[in-house]
Amino acid sequence: MRVIDLINNAHKTLFSFEILPPIKGKRIESIYESIDPLIEYSPNFINVTYHREEYIYKKREGGYLEKISMRKRPGTVGICAAIINKYKIDAVPHLICGGFSKDETENALIDLQYLGIDNVLALRGDPVKTESTFVPKENGHAHAVDLVKQIVDMNKGNYSDNEIHTSPSDFCIGVAGYPEKHFEAPNFNTDIKYLKAKIDAGAHYIVTQLFYDNEKFFKFRQACLEAGITVPIIPGLKPISVLKQMTSLPKIFNIDIPEALADALQKAKSDAEAKEIGIEWGIQQSKELIKEGVPCLHFYTMGNSDPVKRIVKSVF
Repeated sequence: MRVIDLINNAHKTLFSFEILPPIKGKRIESIYESIDPLIEYSPNFINVTYHREEYIYKKREGGYLEKISMRKRPGTVGICAAIINKYKIDAVPHLICGGFSKDETENALIDLQYLGIDNVLALRGDPVKTESTFVPKENGHAHAVDLVKQIVDMNKGNYSDNEIHTSPSDFCIGVAGYPEKHFEAPNFNTDIKYLKAKIDAGAHYIVTQLFYDNEKFFKFRQACLEAGITVPIIPGLKPISVLKQMTSLPKIFNIDIPEALADALQKAKSDAEAKEIGIEWGIQQSKELIKEGVPCLHFYTMGNSDPVKRIVKSVF
């Protein structure tokens, strides 16, 4: 079922989570190991992230360096199909602009449609590590809004080769939102305008970047409403599980750690203590969000299901 239909048909806050594809060489069982602990709490859908290629340089004969593309994790199509087959739960693959031409994107969408996967999260994606700014592939999309437009065109039956008879797809399209602003946006209001463009292009719902201050989410939600954004907004949550995340997460995701949470973590003497603090913060954060009527709580597991399981057990 499409995520937007799950939300519209729900009578309470839904529960979903996101998983990482396994490192190259691992079997699908490693995915199941991260999903199984959460199944008893009836997740409504599971997101599968996509990690674009990286580049390495190998020295060749003559002393020159050859740039070689490599991927550390597999793609999402097969993983999503396996999840749907095993758990009978909707899976949402991340579809990114980076590393894909428009034709390659269309082919990926055709594969998803063929397998009965009718949800996608449309993202620009990050630059490769060797690039300071995002560079699209030749004949690819530079912005997520353009990816949304391509998916909407397919939903209307408009494929790249108009001479071939095709049937329209029926993808439900999610996009990302940033309660504390995307780090590349010049300011908060401009970032809201960029988000509005994605919704106007045809996206059905928003999933936010992780955050720890609910007031910032509520401010973001109100700003969206004032800008004319009325689609469901799903908060994204990630419980802190080790001490170093107090400094690494703000740097990686351009977010703030609230003073009360930072003070508690600074008093922690071990990762085990930090994990308990993170879980308790996540429980209280989740309860407040549910009380405020969010359509779904979406958890970023990042390969560690236990903290999410304990939070979900306490709030659902």
